[in-house]
Amino acid sequence: MTIFSKIVAGEIPAYKVAETAHYLAFLDINPLTEGHLLVIPKKEVDYIFDLDDETYLGLQQFAKTIAIGLKKAMPCNRIGVVVMGLDVPHVHIHLIPMNVANDMNFAKPKLNLNKEEFIAIAEKIKANL
Repeated sequence: MTIFSKIVAGEIPAYKVAETAHYLAFLDINPLTEGHLLVIPKKEVDYIFDLDDETYLGLQQFAKTIAIGLKKAMPCNRIGVVVMGLDVPHVHIHLIPMNVANDMNFAKPKLNLNKEEFIAIAEKIKANL
């Protein structure tokens, strides 16, 4: 069971911003920018292109809806989209508010936010969905 499946099961807390019967969006706890989210299918599958078509298309639609609200909540030039899939063996899409390409550089130091900051960001995003 991956860390993301444990979040889905409620075994590990997360700063959730949106949830349906099949998908979940929550804040990355090691964000590149404020509002950096992860969007996952609740079904545990390692590789995005191993998802069945219905789940894959549903995940993309869910991510689009979240990205639109995220851009309203965290004003930026774009919402960057990244799927690497190497760090956690559970499909996940990174949605990253960005103003310059370097905002999506995973080698740069991550933001160090406290619990109150995460909660405030999550609430701001929820209010814009």
